[in-house]
Amino acid sequence: MAQTVFIEAINQAIAEEMRRDESVFIMGEDIRLAVYGATANLLGEFGEKRVLDTPLSENGFFGAAVGASLVGMRPVVETLTSFMWVGMDQLISQAAKMRYMFGGQATLPVVYRATMFYGGGSAAHHSDRSYPMFMNMPGLKIIIPSNPADMKGLLKSAIRDDDPCIVFEDGTLFGMRGEVPDDSELPLGELIVPFGEARVVQEGTDCTVVGIAASVNHAVAAADQLAQEGISIEVIDPRTLVPFDKATVLKSVEKTGRLVIADPAPKVCSAASEIASIVAEEGFWDLQAPIQKVASEQVHIPYTPALEKLVYPNTEKIVAAVKRTLDV
Repeated sequence: MAQTVFIEAINQAIAEEMRRDESVFIMGEDIRLAVYGATANLLGEFGEKRVLDTPLSENGFFGAAVGASLVGMRPVVETLTSFMWVGMDQLISQAAKMRYMFGGQATLPVVYRATMFYGGGSAAHHSDRSYPMFMNMPGLKIIIPSNPADMKGLLKSAIRDDDPCIVFEDGTLFGMRGEVPDDSELPLGELIVPFGEARVVQEGTDCTVVGIAASVNHAVAAADQLAQEGISIEVIDPRTLVPFDKATVLKSVEKTGRLVIADPAPKVCSAASEIASIVAEEGFWDLQAPIQKVASEQVHIPYTPALEKLVYPNTEKIVAAVKRTLDV
């Protein structure tokens, strides 16, 4: 095991896949200028034909990536969630629908890396957490890692996948350190995390808490705090939202009888709402208390730090939600 920073795990995944497969290339705005972070050193190793700077036109280069994927390339597109709105025609009308519209005759192995820069005073235009909107569109796979090892393994899986994938990278985790296995320690000789397999972060018996992205860490902190009061929490990280591993969540709720979902996206029509719906439909008779959602408030993100921090899920909100399910 090696201690690896979240953002370096991104770099490792991209570099390893570019070495493995010459059809993989990366494109985005100003990525050739990067001297650190997710695209550090890629230009020096792979050259300007595989590390492409793009114009300030998301609709243009999102579409160029779709075209490249249709002719056998595997583009990795770097962007921000807040800029994805500009490229929605290509994402929704083309990338998401083209394989279906062509009767399965086309494959679109394109990856959009969507960074979520929130929680740092970026205000409303640059703090979006938009993954629930893309969950609603058939044809897209939605990946949302919460730690360096999953970031690396899920991104490698996305690059190898033949469907369009959006990997949402939580910018609040970029400095997070975590253990990433060395390839020599793994049965297959490399770190690959499959889609649709949730991770049980820790087991418990009194309440299930499903955390999304950085909310996994808040859920673990809440579990540690509640353990001091004799309350046992099971924490689950779904890792991918499409496909979603409902079996693991339902099995956990069958054991605990209670469910709290912590989600950094806005509360209405959120990933938390969909997970709650699944459990209400398919695990209703296992529930001993109403499901609780701990999601971001349904507001645009204020610029001032004093107000912004009130918007998002945190440890205290999760603890309170768990206690509501236990009527404590």
